[in-house]
Amino acid sequence: MARSAVTIGALCAIGASIGFTVNDTAVKFLSGGYALHQVVLIRAMIAFTLMVAVVMPLAGGWAQMRTRRLGLHLARGGLLVFANMSYFLSLSVLPIADATAIFFVGPLIIAVFSVVFLGEYVGPRRWAAIGVGLIGVLVMIRPGGAAFTPVALLPLLSAACYAGMHMMTRKMGGTESAVTMAFYMQVMFIVVSTVIGLGLGHGRFDPGDGGALSFLTRAWVWPAPGDWAVFALAGLGSTVGGVLIAQAYRVCAAAVVAPLEYVAMPMAIVFGVLVFGDWPDAFAWAGIALIIGAGLYMIWRETRAR
Repeated sequence: MARSAVTIGALCAIGASIGFTVNDTAVKFLSGGYALHQVVLIRAMIAFTLMVAVVMPLAGGWAQMRTRRLGLHLARGGLLVFANMSYFLSLSVLPIADATAIFFVGPLIIAVFSVVFLGEYVGPRRWAAIGVGLIGVLVMIRPGGAAFTPVALLPLLSAACYAGMHMMTRKMGGTESAVTMAFYMQVMFIVVSTVIGLGLGHGRFDPGDGGALSFLTRAWVWPAPGDWAVFALAGLGSTVGGVLIAQAYRVCAAAVVAPLEYVAMPMAIVFGVLVFGDWPDAFAWAGIALIIGAGLYMIWRETRAR
């Protein structure tokens, strides 16, 4: 792999992590007063507008919509929609740092999938790092403990879908641009969230307890004027993150890009403390340390190998 491709992939992965962290913070902020399908739909419509008005003209215009792999685009978008929906539901209950840390089993799965499905090489020391990262995830979830909540499994489900989606990104990258993939991704978000809204937007299934199920089934309400800026941040973060992460996996090996997504972890901690006042407890710090340590070691090994 050319050094320039590694550099571009790394910078895109870091930029995407920043965009996604802004998006996650905005979604968590909105989860107390709006339904999930409403947040996702408005966010996707804002992101779609940015794609059409800003990104696509800079990338070659409407020609970016042309594709001979529409079915793969829809399948990839479906995986990402399911991954996002699961993860956003967890944000309504879990601290953002905890949800982010548990979700980071995703890059570990991606590294494994890159070997199984893409034939890429991961050495024994990086396999050991993956094992350490998985231990960190178990520490975060605390299965069987009094602090365990089934909602903590949602980021794991999200991570599995996320890993599968990026394997498709890697396969499609030879013929499809990052802008094309991001465009159809936003289309899928709009379609799926609209369908869910039509089925649940009346709010009759809302238990009213403010939990994850309430976030999923809450009635549609008109956003308060002050919240439109938060919706805009979510749309901007989603657009930037979607384009950059697709580009990263197009031009660079998955085992290189995946560990760099750990940049989102310290940002999630900072945003969680500053915006929501959620300071990680001792178990969370231990899990975070194991996960970040494993990711940094994988980055170091990849640098040495190349």
